Amino acid sequence: MFSISTLVDVVRIPPSLFGTTLKKAAVNILKEKYESMINADLGYIIMILDAKVDEMGKMIAGDGGTFHKVEFEALTFYPKLQEIVQGEIVDITDFGAFVRIGPTDALLHLSQVMDDYLKSDVKSGMILANQSGRTLKVGSTLRARITAVSLGKAAAMGKIGITCRQPFLGADEWIVEEIKKASGGKEEPAKEEKVEAS
Repeated sequence: MFSISTLVDVVRIPPSLFGTTLKKAAVNILKEKYESMINADLGYIIMILDAKVDEMGKMIAGDGGTFHKVEFEALTFYPKLQEIVQGEIVDITDFGAFVRIGPTDALLHLSQVMDDYLKSDVKSGMILANQSGRTLKVGSTLRARITAVSLGKAAAMGKIGITCRQPFLGADEWIVEEIKKASGGKEEPAKEEKVEAS
């Protein structure tokens, strides 16, 4: 889930940045420190949006920089268990597919694609189903449920597992087929409106 988080930190403004505005210098330092970082509590920190910098900084003997308290907003993405996400397949492997959800890739294992015998064809970038004939390929968009999340310190990139083995999950075209089947195979006729000329 994407969200905007408000954080507080103290930034060191080096003497080389004294010529720029305080806010611009602080935002640049915050971007270097936080953007593309994974935090166990916040998830993926995508970008710094805005910052309020305390103009009254502190100096420490022997250090030429100034230290300022900063309250800032960051755009974050925290994948929550059981959350439904929309994604695009970016890679097919022998054991499944990697699906881009937000700023990261999640693993869709072959056993979690559907209730069918599946074959992964890495050369052509496809996953093929034997009985139903359904396929997934690089570039396919799908809807999935998050089943596993690991964002601890040990996982430098974080690990996310997803499944499509539930009703109305999977490739977009599969979902359309399931909706047609659930509504008795009938498509809703397009309603025409009559407009009277005046």
